[in-house]
Amino acid sequence: MVLVNHQATGDVCTLMMCLQDKGTVVRHMMWLMDHIFKYTNFGIVSLIHGDFFIRQGRAHRDQQLVLLKEHLEKYYRSRNRKWIVLFPEGGFLRKRRETSQAFAKKNSLPFLKHVTLPRLGATQVILKTLVAQQENGTPAGGDAVIKESKSKGLQWVIDTTIAYPKGEPIDIQTWILGYRQPTVTHVHYRIFPIKDVPAEPEALTHWLYQRFIEKEDLLTHFYETGAFPPPQGQTKAISREMTLSNLWLVGIQSLAFLSGGMWYCIFQYFYHCLF
Repeated sequence: MVLVNHQATGDVCTLMMCLQDKGTVVRHMMWLMDHIFKYTNFGIVSLIHGDFFIRQGRAHRDQQLVLLKEHLEKYYRSRNRKWIVLFPEGGFLRKRRETSQAFAKKNSLPFLKHVTLPRLGATQVILKTLVAQQENGTPAGGDAVIKESKSKGLQWVIDTTIAYPKGEPIDIQTWILGYRQPTVTHVHYRIFPIKDVPAEPEALTHWLYQRFIEKEDLLTHFYETGAFPPPQGQTKAISREMTLSNLWLVGIQSLAFLSGGMWYCIFQYFYHCLF
């Protein structure tokens, strides 16, 4: 399970780029994304791929969690998925920051500026549905014997932090049209065995909060120094530059323009037919 902070629509593009040079990961991945993406030019691709579009807001929350559980049970193992991407904050930083800070103040929680406090619902559904359980109810991991024949379930949590220089995130329009100066996006990874993730709601909430408090510290250090802090015991963070084929990028951009144009034409056609 990949947990990612969420600043703008470009976070999805950034993560997709990161995953392109990691072998066959993208073939076995399921995404959880805002339902608005369903109506974009790549929405049909995501629908075919079996991704889940989630509606935000308190009015939809309970129903969406039920639908998410049903979706995971129907598609995750049947399509041989092994990775799932989740943005636990439940919205963009700029939209949720004020509400999150008010909630933190009311409940004596840390004041966060670069991330917001994560929501528990989707994370809990994913863990309950996709993590094999031992008899005592705790997640099975490590060397535990799992009776699941098709899949051992989730084994790791990859805590991912995306940082943009000066805290200025990139949206999808910028990715496609390229009207911003070239910039280097930094992505920080940490890995936790699933057996170290608590199953009980209260303990899981605390565990999730701690991860995002740590993200706050990581991003504060990044905005002050231009780099993530080094691991404990090291003097410098070791980074790996990711490069992609220019030919591949041109192909992807061309497809984006073509599909965007087709989507616009389809929209105009139905608009004129209806009105």
